[in-house]
Amino acid sequence: MANLAEFERYMNHLCEVLGHADRRAGFIDYSRGLMLPIERKSVEPLAAHTDPWNVGAKHQSLHHVVARSDWSDAAVLGAVREYVRPALKLTQGSYWIIDDTGFPKKGKHSVGVARQYCGQMGKQDNCQVAVSLSLASAQGSVPIAWRLYLPQEWASILSVARRRAYRQRSTSGPNHTLRSSRFARRKPRASPLVSCWPMRGTATTRTFARASGRWD
Repeated sequence: MANLAEFERYMNHLCEVLGHADRRAGFIDYSRGLMLPIERKSVEPLAAHTDPWNVGAKHQSLHHVVARSDWSDAAVLGAVREYVRPALKLTQGSYWIIDDTGFPKKGKHSVGVARQYCGQMGKQDNCQVAVSLSLASAQGSVPIAWRLYLPQEWASILSVARRRAYRQRSTSGPNHTLRSSRFARRKPRASPLVSCWPMRGTATTRTFARASGRWD
């Protein structure tokens, strides 16, 4: 019961940055579904497991939150940091962790899926890879930033799509409207100095001796 109460408090905190209240139920159900011990965690199986008597309606609700609802992933990640940071006791020592995480995939249509090294499987296989920056201490860690790694074939597709979007929009509006916040680089703000350690076997090739202690 204590774990359920803590999960409820955590979800309530994250829901404060979602914007419209009608996103709350779908967001909580989707988050709960991601923790289920099932192999496939796309919208359809999550709907079937979280509400087996109303799969169609639940599928629509989850899909709306994931694919159509205009909430900010950066704002949610910021809320995660706010919630976890006090428990890390950073004044007792902290450091960065740069790592990559592989997500095994059976299909080929999710963005970034390709045959590449997957840490979970310990070999090359069909997967997505996310590169992360986390702030850590002896008590635990919290992600500061995530980026999906795009293999060359996916980067080429994105490049073509961006050029097409530019051609379509440049005739109807000024160039300064062509912005993509999802791909904007984050810039650190001044804060305490911490060490930064790339994890062995990751996509990171540089060793960083310094990093700022706070990211927007």
